[in-house]
Amino acid sequence: MAQHNETGKQGEAEAVRYLQDKGYEILTRNYRYQHAEIDLIAQKGKLLVFAEVKTRTNISYGNPEEFVNYTKARLVMKAAEQYIFAQNWQFDVRFDIVAVTKTGIELRIRHIEDAFC
Repeated sequence: MAQHNETGKQGEAEAVRYLQDKGYEILTRNYRYQHAEIDLIAQKGKLLVFAEVKTRTNISYGNPEEFVNYTKARLVMKAAEQYIFAQNWQFDVRFDIVAVTKTGIELRIRHIEDAFC
């Protein structure tokens, strides 16, 4: 497996731990619909959270959250719409970014709530 894929998997695992520690229940990982993918779908009470996880080992070109562009956000929202319909979800939803930066032994997680809508 390519190094960037391994880094992404590690970042996603860290994001799962982080969200679980904050009281979220992880419902689904890597949900796919057509050409879209949602990294994590989590629930906290009556709130459904669709989270895009971005991991970087080097921030020379920018912080991880800066790499979620308009196109990616639209794809996540499209897949989320399908998930909401399939689950008949009747409560609130939110779109978050979990930015993971791992440089050497230092790990930093930044959870950005309501990152896009």
